[in-house]
Amino acid sequence: MPVTTLLPFTTTPNRKSASPTSFRLTEKFILLLVFSAFITLCFGAIFFLPDSSKLLSGVFFHSSAVETNTRRNPEGNDSGSAAANDEKVLAKIRKDHEKALLEAKDTLQKRPDEIQQDILNEKEAVAKGLGGRDVNHLPAVEYQQPPGATGREPADAETRERRAKIKEMMKHAWDSYRRYAWGSNELRPVSKQGHSSNLFGSIKGATIVDALDTLYIMEMFEEFDVASDWVEKNLDFNVNAEVSVFEVNIRFVGGLLSAYYLSGKEVFRRKAVELGEKLLPAFKTPTGIPWALLNLKSGIGRNWPWASGGSSILAEYGTLHLEFMHLSKLSGNPDFAQKVMNIRKVLNRLDKPQGLYPNYLNPNSGQWGQHHVSVGGLGDSFYEYLLKAWLMSDKTDEDGKKLYYEALQAIETNLMRKSSSGLTYIAEWKGGLLEHKMGHLTCFAGGMVALGADGAPNDKTGHQMELAAEIARTCHESYARTALKLGPEAFRFDGGVEAIATRQNEKYFILRPEVIETYMYMWRFTHDPKYREWGWEAVQALEQHCKVEGGYSGLRDVYAASPNHDDVQQSFFLAETLKYLYLLFSDDTHMAFEHWVFNTEAHPLPIIKRDKTDRPNEVE
Repeated sequence: MPVTTLLPFTTTPNRKSASPTSFRLTEKFILLLVFSAFITLCFGAIFFLPDSSKLLSGVFFHSSAVETNTRRNPEGNDSGSAAANDEKVLAKIRKDHEKALLEAKDTLQKRPDEIQQDILNEKEAVAKGLGGRDVNHLPAVEYQQPPGATGREPADAETRERRAKIKEMMKHAWDSYRRYAWGSNELRPVSKQGHSSNLFGSIKGATIVDALDTLYIMEMFEEFDVASDWVEKNLDFNVNAEVSVFEVNIRFVGGLLSAYYLSGKEVFRRKAVELGEKLLPAFKTPTGIPWALLNLKSGIGRNWPWASGGSSILAEYGTLHLEFMHLSKLSGNPDFAQKVMNIRKVLNRLDKPQGLYPNYLNPNSGQWGQHHVSVGGLGDSFYEYLLKAWLMSDKTDEDGKKLYYEALQAIETNLMRKSSSGLTYIAEWKGGLLEHKMGHLTCFAGGMVALGADGAPNDKTGHQMELAAEIARTCHESYARTALKLGPEAFRFDGGVEAIATRQNEKYFILRPEVIETYMYMWRFTHDPKYREWGWEAVQALEQHCKVEGGYSGLRDVYAASPNHDDVQQSFFLAETLKYLYLLFSDDTHMAFEHWVFNTEAHPLPIIKRDKTDRPNEVE
């Protein structure tokens, strides 16, 4: 890129050296090119500096203007005019290019603390432009707890006992984490020690933040207070570490937002906005499509090295909308909402192959990477957030609604298939060829389709509820056909098998929630008792095969005769799996769908109501 930027300076047309002055300018220009070559060698480093957007915009915009000017010289000018024009052009080249080089030199010489200060200054400037607000001086918000934050005991004795059992499971998981891994991101329940993933960098306490709302919803208020105290005193985002923007958003930002809406504790609002501010540099790309990885201290972003030529991933940049809309509401800073709405604009401009969204998008060019489409890993929650953006907006986000139903139609047409025995599954699409595989992650789609069925266009509500029920049945079969009655990471419909994992690296179970999530939604919409029975089957399997003295562990092979534990209690087991199980056996008014929308980590966010005077949305 730097080479192509500098090339126009070597090919200026109609240039004459008619005077000594002109000759001296040419000599300086040659020296400038030599210096430019040196800077070009350093240019790679500039891409890793947080201030690089300023530098690059300077180089590109200046050179662009120069290139335009040099091409405007008309061939019919006389020699005197041509010489004068040449000198003007050379003068502008020298001035603009020297300015760019000085910016480059200045940026390259900055110390890390100066770079960090630049980022802080930029944030402060944005905040001042929005009325002088900052993280430590947030606008006053009148807190009112949305309905259904806690629920009454089920009237049916068996349901009451089952719900109590799930609360007991939560207590065992939480107490074990507190005893053996307090402050760590996750727990190793077999070896009884802490566990950390590089997804969170050196941020600590993922399980604490992920579990906050589950503790509150289950009315485990003593545990909730202990967790709240840890957040206030120990949760620190001032770390020199690279994190996954997606994972930190859905777990930490989502968890803090939910804890605030449930409890009203100001510390959660302040921490959520603070973290949101630290994630904003991830959007410093030519298109505004955010990087997957971000250093929270320096603001340096990049994408996963394996992701299709440096692409951003659909499920990652497409799973920020719910949290960022609420961050704007709670901070008074519209920048959060503008960032995620810009993602929509970029996607709207692109052609979708067969109406489908490929999993990879280059944040520099704004073009699709490989034409690989999945409703499971890499794609899943993008579709979920289109629907939930509409629902969370009190059904005013018509663009989100339109995009969701169009995408669902394309998925049904191109990816949904039936096995020979009648099981409906969602295959993966690779440049027009189907891979007849369905991931455990894809099993969330049954709940998603059910949730959106009521708003389906063209009187398709009944049809979509049938689809949702068929997906739920297929995912249940993936559990029922294993030795341990828990589902594999992925299962296939080829080679004479149906809903069975055929590859060793797809046979594991890491306490995932997606199948339980679909059971919960299907129960709420149909009250068909089989969904509670299927959920209870999963509870019994979890207790029999995953429960250990130090918590709950994932399994390496669900087809093995006896469990082989992977020794990780994932934070989402407390955030999602146990929460969805608890709500499956709760009254419908508990976290009712007319008041709450769950983010993809099962953190409930209130629907943003629009008042009758059509003033800006306010959180109910």
